[in-house]
Amino acid sequence: MEDFLKGRLGGEGGYDIRCSIDGDRITGRAGGKIHGKDIDLEITERGVQGSVGSSPVIIELDAGELKGKVGNEKLTLRGVDRVTGYFGEPITGWNVAAQQQGSQLVGRLGSTVLGRDFQLELGSAPGWVGALVAVVAFYALEPRASAAQR
Repeated sequence: MEDFLKGRLGGEGGYDIRCSIDGDRITGRAGGKIHGKDIDLEITERGVQGSVGSSPVIIELDAGELKGKVGNEKLTLRGVDRVTGYFGEPITGWNVAAQQQGSQLVGRLGSTVLGRDFQLELGSAPGWVGALVAVVAFYALEPRASAAQR
């Protein structure tokens, strides 16, 4: 059964996120037709793997946490409907905090001043999937999130 995950990263001046979820596969796009990146992720027995644009996404479940990389940036997420974690390196990275309320996920990447809010309609997906997609979209579209690649 196909489900949809859609919402916005960064409020009014931000980006749309639109993905379909078919079984264990998440496919879609972050951003628009001109400034956007394709998302292709698969949930496996060990974690999540796939890509955003041409960057790899490799994350594994380790001691109750999802740990791995989105492109060249480290990611750690913990929780299911209340998700916390960290994206990037110490000092230059971003905190991740999100809360699922029914089929809605509301969260923030980064600090109060420099961070980005996000809000996603999850359909029947758990909150951690929405938080992961928000981080992947942030990496794909925010120049400061993927600066290590340039």
